[in-house]
Amino acid sequence: MSENRQDKHSKEEQLKRIKAFFQGDHYATGVTGAEILDAEPGYARVGLRLDDRHINAVGITMGAVYYTMADLASAVASNAALAEKIGTEDQAAATTEGTPAVTLGSNITFLTTPRGDYLCAECRAVRDGRRTGFYRTEVRDELGTLIAEITSTCFRMG
Repeated sequence: MSENRQDKHSKEEQLKRIKAFFQGDHYATGVTGAEILDAEPGYARVGLRLDDRHINAVGITMGAVYYTMADLASAVASNAALAEKIGTEDQAAATTEGTPAVTLGSNITFLTTPRGDYLCAECRAVRDGRRTGFYRTEVRDELGTLIAEITSTCFRMG
């Protein structure tokens, strides 16, 4: 197998394990319909197709939709290293030595409403330390419109 095909296969397997790890996140994935599109340690991209369940009383997308997408993206980015070991020979090490990260606090700034009907939240680690991490997420529609920016501070448990 060529190196590029092997890298692609490894990346697909890594993403598959990360998605399996987050299957239990029923609210973000089941209720809102968000899906993990790409992930690796310190990075995640989450997508969501807007529909009637995402509209608030004044007829625009509920702010919680953007926050939920950003929270999921941040959770994936901060836990990807742990999640990618699940289902491998390193699973024992992952569950005994792994330290799941949880959100300590977030700040969201709503910039505009989407013009399109598909959203993408892209999260990157600004700093990912042993005990805490700081992440920045941008939510955009498929037209590239910047909808919201979110910063999150995460804490590694254990």
